[in-house]
Amino acid sequence: MTAVAADERLRFIDLTVFERTTLETDPFPYLIVPGFVPPTARTALSADYPKVERPGSFPVADVTYGPAFAKFLAEIQGPEMRAAFVRKFSVDLAGRPTMVTVRGQAQAKDGRIHTDTPSKIITVLVYMNEAWEAQGGRLRLLRSNADLDDMVAEVPPAAGTLLAFRVTPHSWHGHHPTSGPRRVVQLNWVESEAVVRRERLRHGLSARIKQLLPARH
Repeated sequence: MTAVAADERLRFIDLTVFERTTLETDPFPYLIVPGFVPPTARTALSADYPKVERPGSFPVADVTYGPAFAKFLAEIQGPEMRAAFVRKFSVDLAGRPTMVTVRGQAQAKDGRIHTDTPSKIITVLVYMNEAWEAQGGRLRLLRSNADLDDMVAEVPPAAGTLLAFRVTPHSWHGHHPTSGPRRVVQLNWVESEAVVRRERLRHGLSARIKQLLPARH
């Protein structure tokens, strides 16, 4: 099955626009794809997005959501998506499991410069905000871990935009502080099922602790 033919079966992601987007390689492999989630799908996804009222990342197994979002999750973890990333990043993802978390709220301490853990192979962020006017919360891809202004790209977390990058020791990223609603889905291909279990335990424990704490307004 060709990539174009596969795209015709997908409703919530546009792999054609993904395929047309150039992979940047400086200072690490990445690409930014506005319109990865088609405009026709965004209303249904917004309505069915998990109700996440607290900051932090939550495994999708620990939140509730509607049928449109469930189909979106199936598509981003499906064989067409995997094959598209194998072609684009020239990386072998055979047998590599996926891990998906969601965010719904940002807090001021979010966005500190970091790289993802080496057990993650590729990080994919798909933004679900209706619009984004705030100056903070715009993810920056950086040349170093010392300066948020030493950037190669800035990505407003606007509806339907995908950002993906190869996890390397120098895949630095971060953003200026912001607080309030900020919807983002994070997908990772990871080294093994042991990573999935470990991260699920870590995120799940963090989520349970947050649920016991009083909400801040």
